[in-house]
Formats: sequence, C-alpha cells, structure tokens
Amino acid sequence: MMTDRTSRLTFAITSVFAASLIFYFAIAAALAAPAEPSPPPVTPTPEAKPSPVVVLSPPAATPSKAVENSVVKIFATLRQPDPSKPWTKKEPTEITASGAVISGKRILTNAHVVQYASEVQVQANQAGDKLPASVKAVAPGMDLAVLELEDQKFFDSHSPLPFKKSLPDSKEPVMVYGYPTGGASLSITKGIISRIEFTGYSLSTLGLRIQIDAAINPGNSGGPAIVNDEIVGLAFSHLQMAQNIGYIIPVEEIELFLQDIADGHYDGKPTMYDDLQTLENPALRSYLHLPEALQGMLVHRPFDSAASYPLKEWDVITKIGDVPVDDEGMIKIGDTLRIRFPYLVQKLAVKDTVPLTIFRGGKEMRINLPVLRQRPLVIPELRGNYPSYFVYGPMVFSEATTDLLAIAQKNRETSAIIGLLTYVGSPLIARIGDKPAFPDERLVVVPCPFFPHRLSKGYGNPAWQVLKTVNHQSIKNLNHLVEVLRDLKDEFVTFEFNTRSGGESFVFPRAEMVIATENILNDNGVRSQGSADVMKSWSAKPTDH
Repeated sequence: MMTDRTSRLTFAITSVFAASLIFYFAIAAALAAPAEPSPPPVTPTPEAKPSPVVVLSPPAATPSKAVENSVVKIFATLRQPDPSKPWTKKEPTEITASGAVISGKRILTNAHVVQYASEVQVQANQAGDKLPASVKAVAPGMDLAVLELEDQKFFDSHSPLPFKKSLPDSKEPVMVYGYPTGGASLSITKGIISRIEFTGYSLSTLGLRIQIDAAINPGNSGGPAIVNDEIVGLAFSHLQMAQNIGYIIPVEEIELFLQDIADGHYDGKPTMYDDLQTLENPALRSYLHLPEALQGMLVHRPFDSAASYPLKEWDVITKIGDVPVDDEGMIKIGDTLRIRFPYLVQKLAVKDTVPLTIFRGGKEMRINLPVLRQRPLVIPELRGNYPSYFVYGPMVFSEATTDLLAIAQKNRETSAIIGLLTYVGSPLIARIGDKPAFPDERLVVVPCPFFPHRLSKGYGNPAWQVLKTVNHQSIKNLNHLVEVLRDLKDEFVTFEFNTRSGGESFVFPRAEMVIATENILNDNGVRSQGSADVMKSWSAKPTDH
C-alpha cells in the first residue's frame, strides 16, 4: 500500500482503528438519531423587495416503493474469534443489519455483517417470516458479501435494484435505506454526496469511498444508498466522533467484487504496495535534478528489491496509463474529481500488471509494473479465519495478527501494552506492515499468560512476547515451532523471546511438559491441544536431522 508521508506504524494503527469503526455498526447499541431537518427556504422581507432571483437546487430525493420492496433486514448470529484465547470463540452475538436484492437472485450486504456467522436469516420489508440464507462470497478487505436464499421464490416478488452506471456528482441528493436500531420497520434518511476519495479500507486494501451526510447508524450496514431508484453505494461506516459523516462503498467497487467472484472465488483487488513520497519540496527536486515542468511521485522504497523489479529507488512516477500524476500523487477524473493515482491500478491492470511512465537517469521510460491481489504481511489480518494455536505444557502459542493487536488498542486494561511493546522493541510493533523476510515467515507469539501449573513457577507473564528460538533454533512460523517441539529429544526445552531489553529465558523439563499438557487441557476446558492445521504436523512422524 502506498503510505505517502505517513509511517507504516501510524498507518497500521489507523487502519486497525478504522476496522473497529466498521465492525461497530453491526453490534453497537446506540439509538438511531433522527435526520436533521432541512433549513427553511430564504425569502425576501417586504422592506427589501429585491429583484426576483431564481435559485437552482438539486431535485429533492423522494422515497420509492419499488426500492423499499427490495431492501431486506438481515439477522445474524456471530461467533467472533478471540485472538487472546485462540482455542475458543467469543460468546454468540445476535445482530441485525440491512441488505439489498441485486441481479442473479442474490442479496448484497457487508462482510462484517455475516463474517463468522453461524446462522443468517433474511426478512423482507413488512414481512413476518425469516428466510434461511447462506454466505456465497465475502471480500473482507472491501467489506462486501453476497448471500443466497434457499427459497428462490422470494425473488419472484422482490426485484433486483439496478446499479447507477457512473459515479454520483458531489452535492447530489441521496437516500439511505435500512434497518437501524431504535425500531423494527424500514428507515429512510436523506442527505447529499459530500466527498469522493480513494483511501484505505484496511491495512492491505485500498478502495474508492463516498462520504455522505445522511444519517447512518448501527443496523444500517449493508443498506443501499439510492439516487433516482438506482444503487450508488452500500452503507458500511460512519465517523463516531462527528455528526452525520457516513461512508458508502460505491457501485464501482461493488461491480469489481461481483466480477471477481464470478468464478466462485474471491482473489482480491490488484494493488501496488511500493512506498512513495511527494515531490513538493524544492530541495528534493533540486537534488534529483528534475526538469521544472516534471511532476510525479517519488519511489522511496520499491516493494521488491530484486534486480528484475521494474521500479527502483529514486524513480519518479509521472503517468499511470496516459494520465499525468501531480506532485501530490493525485490525478484528475473528469472536471470535478481529483483523486489519488493508485485508483487507476484497479481499472488499468491487465494480467496483474499496470502501465506506468517513470523518469530515471534524465529520461522518461514506460514500464509494466506487476501488482498483487493479496498483500503479503508478516503480521496479517485474520480475514474471516480463526487463529491457529498450539498448547505445550502451560504455554499457548499462536501467530501474530492485527486482530490480536486490536485487542490491546481497544481494551483499557491492556492499552498500556502498546507502549510497553514499543519500549522493548517488540516485532509486534516494529514489523507492522512489513512483508515476510522469507517465504512463510510469521511471528509466533504467546497470546495469553501461563495456564496455572507448577512448571511455570518463578517465571514472569509471557503474554505478548514474540518467540525467537527453541533450543537455539530460530522459529519461522507456528507450524515450524510444532515440528521443532515434536522432534526434540533433549532433556530440557528452552524458549528465548525477541526483545531489545528485559525479558527472560524459559527452561522446562521436556518430558514433563509433554506429560503435563493433557492434564492442563482438561483442567482449563481446552478441547484440543492445537488447531487442526498444526495438529497434522504434531501427529506426523518426526523428521530425521
């Protein structure tokens, strides 16, 4: 992802915060706020008697029965993962949200509404029955999902809503349909299109986003935003610390998602992840000996350092396709829209390459830059999966994820952990946004304190520490850790952790650790020593060294 002038750490923490905003809609208990009334028209006073003035205003948005019939209420029971206790799941949470009938006898909604759902039901407007639904496809990064119904007859009386073929104009009136908390019936709020921008949806996903001032509240998630009976976007978020700042996912992003899942699998959006910076500083331009008229974005750090990678440090990206890039990394779309240039990657990419014009060594040249559909991260997002784990004696091991770090950020009792991790130089902070240094590299972390047992006597709390070595052998990922522990024949097993200062070395009698594990699992109600993926390695035959 292009970070421009922000650091990877700042961007990552902001992305985690943004992800928490998205999920907020589905589960928050706040009551829906009424839409603000429109200001009264200004009329001249009798004393002034000015000349007649014709004030042009956009046509008022009016509710549509056809739209109302195609907006549904969604009931979901979620079992969220608990990254700090990866052997279990959180208590079931029942939520309500919204959705829209679209072509192909499908229902469109948000990913956070149905991700981790054990049961999903759909109810039509003014209907008394709930119909079972199944999740057909999910795009966690873009917060989109498609549902299918067991009863296909539903679609005979509920027509698909058409998509608007172009981006709406700024200040165009818009209506948001949905089922926010505070009532059971369909709610309709009115507003205008405030802003269109290309920004981060998550740590690894960029996308087009539309800001509106229509009221969006918990339960509105997945509801359609309508202009002239056409969908212009899907409600998914609002800014908690401000009034009437809501966000919708535009049709353009929805169509990219639907095209992607046409083959039954979601691959992701083509994206460039090189680190870039602006060319606004005069000294920087002078240092690079750039022509006065040349504009573009400077390559600070290419995503790939291989000699075959077409972008190099100090290159200047001047065009994407045939569209000029300015010194702030922006391009013009039409007469009124100015947006970040990576927006065109998803439109111009062919066979996962995008055409760029760069300035290098005093001349311009054309290159085809390879782009990725999934960002490789050493600390990835769970993206709808449950965390893998392994219990060994009184210790629990898992792989670090941004979801685990989000717990420290949101929980007041553990918020100090972020500062502590920064102080000790933990890779959990230092490597946010980093790609793996070698294939399959992941950070193995202890997500929770010791299970109670005499074997841990005298040792400090190991929670949030990143494992470095076992018996002086560097650990690559969780599966590698399991293989190393499985193959050990030493009398003792030692664990060293990756900290710049402080910390302890943990030494245990190996045979006793293996024997104690079963009792520890029973005492703490843990059903399995590890997740299914790592237990395959644990049960395999030891590797000869």
